[in-house]
Amino acid sequence: MASNPTKRITAAGTVALRTGADGQQEVLLVHRPRYRDWSLPKGKIMADEYLPGCAVRETREETAVTVELGVPLDPIGYPVDNGAKKVYYWRASAVKERRHAPDDEVDEVAWLPVALAMDVITYHDERPVLQQAMEMPTSTPLVVVRHAKAMLRANWSGRDQARPLDERGRRQSRLLVPLLEAYGVRKLASSTSVRCQKTLQPYAKAQRLEVDGWTTLSEEQAAKDAKAVSTLMRRLVKQTAADGVPTAICGHRPVLPLMLEAIGVPARSLQPGAAVVAHLGPDADVVAVEFHKPRI
Repeated sequence: MASNPTKRITAAGTVALRTGADGQQEVLLVHRPRYRDWSLPKGKIMADEYLPGCAVRETREETAVTVELGVPLDPIGYPVDNGAKKVYYWRASAVKERRHAPDDEVDEVAWLPVALAMDVITYHDERPVLQQAMEMPTSTPLVVVRHAKAMLRANWSGRDQARPLDERGRRQSRLLVPLLEAYGVRKLASSTSVRCQKTLQPYAKAQRLEVDGWTTLSEEQAAKDAKAVSTLMRRLVKQTAADGVPTAICGHRPVLPLMLEAIGVPARSLQPGAAVVAHLGPDADVVAVEFHKPRI
């Protein structure tokens, strides 16, 4: 049987912004000698990677600039040899910069005023993405995670709240680290059940954070008092928006609809290790929503 020659390439990148010395907004561009072009930093996704993590990693590898993501922007699609490529973008803020060492892939990196960058960018389809980034409001990410894959109830004889992650779940929890890092998460909350706490533990350890446990978010307690879940979530949403501190909250499949509806996001089915990112405006309104599922 002949193989299908069509290939689909998925990539991710950023519109990284900073305020220049003269107060103007500047955007980060790269020059690629192979193509002789100026473009937004981007690159192909790795096998087990979440797209946001790819966007941050590729930006760092190409420019030596570490960024944190804001709202998602419109993707760009275009044909490549024997197939098609789709690039997903985020508005991003620079949080750390090092000197870029020129290489065969990127020989020059430049922060340019946005007006100048509009003229310098080689590809016309990247200009609307830059314009969109400039028009989007600032926001704070709130990441709601369904706990990673847990041991089956039938194979666990202890209390259900103590049921641990299985091998796949432990791997999913580790792969969540670059996803949460991409949004600059600095506060963690969770159901008190072990499978939820363990899902956030690798990130908590990497960032030296504590996970605030809430019995209210456990399956058992939520079944008794659904209103308390909604009240708690609305409080956490308001606090996240007011403080401007990116936050992640881990919960259970039966409780997630209550958690999402309290944020203002329609409930939907999420697989273990999946995440919903709600970008909150200053008044705790949701200005953008993303859904990311694990690739294992």
